[in-house]
Amino acid sequence: MSESTSLAWFRRDLRLHDNEALAAACDADGVLPVYCLDPREYGDRPFGGPDSFDFDKTGAHRARFRLESLSDLRSSLRERGSDLVVREGTPESVLPELAATVDADFVTVHTRPTPEESSVESAVERELGGDGVDLRRFWGHTLTHLDDLPMALSEVPDTYTTFRKAVESAVEGDEGGDAGRSGESAGDGDPAGRDPLSEPDVPPLPVDAPVAGDLPSLSTLVGTADAESARASDDRGVLSFDGGETAALDRVESYIWTGDHLREYKETRNGMLGADYSSKFSPWLNEGCLSPRSVKAEVDRYEDRRVENDSTYWLVFELRWRDFFQFQFAKHGSDFFRRGGIRKRTDVDWRADETQFERWTAGETGIPFVDANMRELNATGYMSNRGRQNAASFLANDLRLDWRRGAAYFETRLVDYDPASNYGNWAYIAGVGNDSRDRSFDVRWQANRYDENAEYVKTWLPELDALPAEYAHEPWKLSDEEQATYGVELGVDYPEPMVELDGS
Repeated sequence: MSESTSLAWFRRDLRLHDNEALAAACDADGVLPVYCLDPREYGDRPFGGPDSFDFDKTGAHRARFRLESLSDLRSSLRERGSDLVVREGTPESVLPELAATVDADFVTVHTRPTPEESSVESAVERELGGDGVDLRRFWGHTLTHLDDLPMALSEVPDTYTTFRKAVESAVEGDEGGDAGRSGESAGDGDPAGRDPLSEPDVPPLPVDAPVAGDLPSLSTLVGTADAESARASDDRGVLSFDGGETAALDRVESYIWTGDHLREYKETRNGMLGADYSSKFSPWLNEGCLSPRSVKAEVDRYEDRRVENDSTYWLVFELRWRDFFQFQFAKHGSDFFRRGGIRKRTDVDWRADETQFERWTAGETGIPFVDANMRELNATGYMSNRGRQNAASFLANDLRLDWRRGAAYFETRLVDYDPASNYGNWAYIAGVGNDSRDRSFDVRWQANRYDENAEYVKTWLPELDALPAEYAHEPWKLSDEEQATYGVELGVDYPEPMVELDGS
């Protein structure tokens, strides 16, 4: 009987644990793990569609994190007698060539719901099919599996609360028996959640396996200047965010178990400074170094061994938010990337003002709470959830600039960028997404509520350090005499505000 060979195509699933696509590839006698650095994901690219614009597809922070993740995955595979073949090129050109080299019988991959990602899968499937090689897709990046939804994909609710309650009801019903199931629409799986898969035993490389190839340098992907900027650590950053499965599992251990921070997550999650006000699992979840099912398993274990409370529930609540947008993009597709969003709104007069947009990106709007968050993003690739909501609302609702420009800037800069979460949340804030309510944030109120002593603002805007908290949040209230007293001259040391906020 002839031996079988497979290709394990890694994408945003750079881990060995709970990896169904890898496990399926390991059913073969020989496995060639492969990652393609697609040139379409780097450099300036058109946004596409009506009213398109160019933007930098992948910034230095995420590119650094990705390269570190690939290096970690390669090391893990080598420790197990395998390797990771890395090639620069489009997957639809690279994978068929590698499949032919090792005479592969099939290729496995984790499917993704956004049009850009699914179109690459389709192109690969066509090219492989021409050579008689099967592409086997698996769904593995959400807490609830696609097949375990308690409704058909086309019937997934467009509001989070309705979605969450339906999934939670299915979980409770399943734990008590078969209640909550709705025939075929419930899928063939388990709404209560599938257990994480164990790490598979990785078969040896095929006899004709090609050389693994070197990982490119960061400067090759993003340019020398941006690479140097991303490597420069900023001690104001909340976390170093080292890429890779090893770092991901270390973060889970340190946050949940060593630091025992999970028990207070709900109370601290709106923090702005420090490593542990929130889990900060998102970079590893979004690059696939960490499985959401493995996080849920750790929460369950924590509840069994230490405490079950609102905070432990709330971390799972946030994982379901992440799920919600994944299923929304699977349902609505490219409509999420249109300026009018899934609601197809035409009643908003979105403006185009490059000067105002550039002031927003640079953290020079004259609104300290917005500026501090944007400067943190630029320096570190990260921003708190509270900061993201306020920065997005200011651009979309106070400036009325095209929200997609802001979302695309976050795509460039965020170390934890995920297309569904990023564009779904931006559309939500801009009023073209999953909520018909006005999602405009009162930035002044938010600043005083979540940064009461202006510690966060002063950390990222040291030019305002001498000001009392009230003025640090609203420096435009300073009289000429007070500006002289505190040594902060508006328009010189710190910008005048771009717009007058309500109540200013």
